[in-house]
Amino acid sequence: MVSSDTALSRVAALSLQLILLEPHSALSQDARSSDDQWIITLGGSVEYGPSYEGSRHLSFSGMPSFDFRRLGEAPEYSAPDDNIDYALFDIGGIEIGPVVGLRGGRSTFDDPELQGLHSVQWNLDAGVFAQYWPIENRLRVRGETRQALWGGDGLLADLFLDWFQPVGDRWLLSAGPRLSVANGTYMRNNFAVSAEEAANSGRVGAFDANGGLKSIGFTVAATYTLSPVWSVQIYDKYSRLVGNADSSPITSRLGSADQNVIGITLNRSFQIGF
Repeated sequence: MVSSDTALSRVAALSLQLILLEPHSALSQDARSSDDQWIITLGGSVEYGPSYEGSRHLSFSGMPSFDFRRLGEAPEYSAPDDNIDYALFDIGGIEIGPVVGLRGGRSTFDDPELQGLHSVQWNLDAGVFAQYWPIENRLRVRGETRQALWGGDGLLADLFLDWFQPVGDRWLLSAGPRLSVANGTYMRNNFAVSAEEAANSGRVGAFDANGGLKSIGFTVAATYTLSPVWSVQIYDKYSRLVGNADSSPITSRLGSADQNVIGITLNRSFQIGF
């Protein structure tokens, strides 16, 4: 059992190490085994897009990002809408592992016209991802299936197809289509309107939403490497709500089926050891 003093000493030592890391040495190799050395990448994004899923009102929001890999492992290309994952298995070139994500919420704070309708709470979700590179470091196929961790918010499944194109030594461009499917629980939570809610609202009619195809879209991004430890990415994520998500009066009367998000992310990488 580790004493509290020992634990605090380790935390203090780790914090001091992160503060004192210089850009030219932060990602350098050292004499210690790479088994206990990791590259941690922390990022922060600012996005401008719909205030909630199906909204026509736009607002700013912030989003953290996180990635990690063992020292010596090559960094893997990713898209701005990838959720946080870690590959545990590689079966015939197919990477499989856990994935976690964040779901936004909805309330009358986002739009006064939602008065009388139920709120949607923000949530964390978790599940499994799988991805395969038909063309190494160029063409990627990826799928994620994630279940809400609390509140019974339902299941989402997303399919990604991306082309990655390096330009020179510092630029990386990526682009590809998206497809999203949701089960009935998710669709009812985000797009259904009960008879009681319709009466309380006075703006929309009752609507029952079923599971199925939720949206199709396209994501593009450009990443610029500022230094071995700093990078910046700009991106645009467009999706079109379809099926019951489009037919819902929350979308068709109060909002919009066209959902576009632009964003910028700043990333900083650290080398740490345990």
